Amino acid sequence: MPYPTDYRYTREHEWISVDGPIGSIGITDYAQNSLGDIVYVDAPKVGDAVTANATFGSVESVKAVSDLFSPVSGKVTAVNEELKTAPDKINENAHATWIIKVELSNPAELNALLDAAAYEAFIAEETK
Repeated sequence: MPYPTDYRYTREHEWISVDGPIGSIGITDYAQNSLGDIVYVDAPKVGDAVTANATFGSVESVKAVSDLFSPVSGKVTAVNEELKTAPDKINENAHATWIIKVELSNPAELNALLDAAAYEAFIAEETK
């Protein structure tokens, strides 16, 4: 699956799509593929603070539990409530299914993230 070129990526396999001061955060197709069938998503509450490179929740699959790492710092403005009853939406379309939305407190943090080409090169190395 091609990785959206307007997203930024972490080495922990999260993506962020930014629209103005708000970033939507999810996990990559590579991550959902590695995890297998996702059965539960643990996300923070609206109003909670998240910090770049720190955990903000977890994704549980039939294989494992994996921490979620925030690509940026900021305040949670929305949580994808649909994932409480349908966490498998992430498996169906990882790049269209956001987990949380964050109001960025430091947009410059985006500069430290990978673009699509760098992320694809990173996962190619990781899977060798």
